[in-house]
Amino acid sequence: MTPRIIDSLGAARIVNIVGPRQVGKSTTVEHQVPIAEYLTMDDDALRAAIDLDPHAVLAEHAERHKHSGKPVAIDEVQRVPAITLALKRIVDNNRTHGQFLLTGSSNIFSGRKAIDSLAGRVRTLTLSPFSAAEIVMARPCLLLDAVTEHPGGVPVHALPAAVPYSRTEAIDLMVRGGFPEIRGLADRERRSRYMDYLNSIIEKDVPPVADIRKTTELRRFLLQLGARTAQELSISAMCDAVGVNWRTMSDWYDVMSQLGIVRHLPAWSSSQAKREIKASKIHLMDTGCATAIRNETAVSFAPSADPTALGAILETFVFVELDKSLPLVNDSWELYHWRRKDHEVDIIAEAPGNRLALFEMKASTTVSASDFAHMDRFFAGPASGYTGTAFVVYLGDRLLPFGPRKIALPLSIFWSYR
Repeated sequence: MTPRIIDSLGAARIVNIVGPRQVGKSTTVEHQVPIAEYLTMDDDALRAAIDLDPHAVLAEHAERHKHSGKPVAIDEVQRVPAITLALKRIVDNNRTHGQFLLTGSSNIFSGRKAIDSLAGRVRTLTLSPFSAAEIVMARPCLLLDAVTEHPGGVPVHALPAAVPYSRTEAIDLMVRGGFPEIRGLADRERRSRYMDYLNSIIEKDVPPVADIRKTTELRRFLLQLGARTAQELSISAMCDAVGVNWRTMSDWYDVMSQLGIVRHLPAWSSSQAKREIKASKIHLMDTGCATAIRNETAVSFAPSADPTALGAILETFVFVELDKSLPLVNDSWELYHWRRKDHEVDIIAEAPGNRLALFEMKASTTVSASDFAHMDRFFAGPASGYTGTAFVVYLGDRLLPFGPRKIALPLSIFWSYR
């Protein structure tokens, strides 16, 4: 992320880093990026001064450092969303790139007025929990680049050799998640920290974004999001489970999306896809957080346990790994899912030019030709005019071709690029 931040500072007047609480935004800005000054809106006195006259305070800091060639860093900006207009006035009078580096758990520039008034002045980057590659200090996963380079089907030799791993190691990776300060803790303490994390979202991150007073129901809603990760979104079912009306539930879902807690996976469609089911899927942004909410540990996913629970966590893990790779690959890929009655594809990545990468997950160390059946039907039907490759991601450790444009991928492919 650090090189992307530095590159962005050379291309925009304001760089805005957005991501969930505790993913390392403040640490990255304070210790890995050259800055002129670090301000935090957790400082009550500074926040009070900015609330009173945001332009005067920020202009003074900007003037003090305008010849340094380094940005003024402002942390926790979601606590003072009114600074957007002050920032606009300052950068309108000085077209120099890299004046401000902002961090926050929500995007203060997401409103239509802010987007219109600051168009071309702000570059927003998303910082997520660590990817599997970052955890093991491998290079980013560039799997989708291989699909771009081989539209007729990715050959096995175009992919890196999969790093050997065990089922136990894969489950441990998923259960621990990607939050830097939490993932190394023992099971009980880790779950406690994740639950504290959710409480901090309710107490600190939600109030600047929305006026929500039903905090008990909101906690219940967060628990439901964890329980339903990798499922299609049903607002009405969530209403019944939480005990609030449809409008409230829809608003809460939008807030959690804005805070980066939940990811939205829309349904794929084409001109031929008239019978597809159009409901979106939801994924929690981190499998460690999801398993903590679901009160699951590695023991919950023992070989003798019900495989359904592991299947949901595996699907969410693959989704967030692909999602984290999107800013790093060469093409503009979008992620979807597809379902038609009794046929479905867990994840579809689509790039311009009718190129697709299909992903089905199998929570097993073995794979067979029948595991590609839904993707075969998809390529033969709604996606008959598309190129691409179908992948089954499984818990084995061998890259296996299953015919033209079909590959079984070990889960470790996501941390095998060296």
